[in-house]
Amino acid sequence: MVKRIAVCGLGYVGLPVAVAFARRFDVIGFDVDKRRIERLKEGDDWTGEIERDVLLASPLTFTDSVQALEGCDFFVVAVPTPVDERNNPDFSLLVRACQSIGPVMRAGCIVVFESTVHPGATEEICGPELEKVSGLRCGIDFKLGYSPERINPGDREHPLEKIVKIVSGQDEESLEIIAGVYEKIIDAGVHRASSIKVAEAAKVLENTQRDINIALMNEMSKICDLVGIRTSEVLTAAGTKWNFLKFTPGLVGGHCIGVDPYYLTSKAQELGYHPEVILSGRRINDGMANHVASRVVQTLARNGGLNASTRVGILGMTFKENVPDIRNSKVVDLYKALGSYGITPVACDPMVDSDQMEHEYGIKLVERDGFRDLDVLILAVPHRETMDTIWEDIPHLVKRGGMVCDLKSVLDSKRLQSDLVYWTL
Repeated sequence: MVKRIAVCGLGYVGLPVAVAFARRFDVIGFDVDKRRIERLKEGDDWTGEIERDVLLASPLTFTDSVQALEGCDFFVVAVPTPVDERNNPDFSLLVRACQSIGPVMRAGCIVVFESTVHPGATEEICGPELEKVSGLRCGIDFKLGYSPERINPGDREHPLEKIVKIVSGQDEESLEIIAGVYEKIIDAGVHRASSIKVAEAAKVLENTQRDINIALMNEMSKICDLVGIRTSEVLTAAGTKWNFLKFTPGLVGGHCIGVDPYYLTSKAQELGYHPEVILSGRRINDGMANHVASRVVQTLARNGGLNASTRVGILGMTFKENVPDIRNSKVVDLYKALGSYGITPVACDPMVDSDQMEHEYGIKLVERDGFRDLDVLILAVPHRETMDTIWEDIPHLVKRGGMVCDLKSVLDSKRLQSDLVYWTL
């Protein structure tokens, strides 16, 4: 019988899990970021996933003190697993989490990991690290589990409770305990994977599949551009077939689709296999920011609009719409790619903390009143807030004879002024 749960890492994944568990269990939420903990105690979730009234009403306890986790018998670890500058898996945060909770673990506890890893990592990396710092024996004194996160930031139609949860355990006993705990909060039910490795592989496959399909759409968009037709019209036509998969081209960033495939390919290469399709898709998607920058510059040069005073504005800097998350945003790559052509873009995003953007990437955001009279408007991330007034704003944003670059194909080009050049992926 699980008595007390500790959720370690209170970001996009950990916080919704902790709030959900707190409705049924005694739960303590732990994060090393003191500022994050202070704001959560005040009911402020900067990720936008949990509303203020829900957070304030929750019996969930918040702490940045590891010692406060003593007495917990069920640990959920939900820390980021990024890649480094060479796209190699970076397990440092995961290892640090193990080093944090190890000293407060006690015999009989279960540690479940939700962070994305390659098949085998939970038992090959996390287990030994926990053994080392806890002094307990993995599989005997404590058990491991893996339940991959399926949170889709900003998605109100598919919250945690409505998504089937994959669960796995080190043995049959731990699997049933883990399944029973998650079944208390997941209305859609749980899927018991036959092993931890199966659950780990399922997670990286989910996002790798999406990555490859988007890469195909990105390659198709380049071909359509050369042919002189719109990709969106081709997709609409092709989508009339019942089994056509509806993916669209775009910049692939964030902490899932643009990262997870590298965990799978890294493990494959370690085992002596070179995964050609997956890495090919990654190359295509990672190159899209440069492709967009090149097309913008070509159009400007062709129309005689490329000079020292050219103003290019990027609207939206997050990795996807309706979230404030700038981690691994490929719009940042687009900003830098334009800079390689001697263009210093102006960037605006109503959802992003400007101090965070400047700290992370050295990019100073401008307010909306300074985001106007542009030679080129790149609508990179169509936030709901942005789209509510976009048609009123465009005449002020873009100069006559300017260019509108609509990366997501969300604008009806027929509504634009006739003298504007329209381009989309």
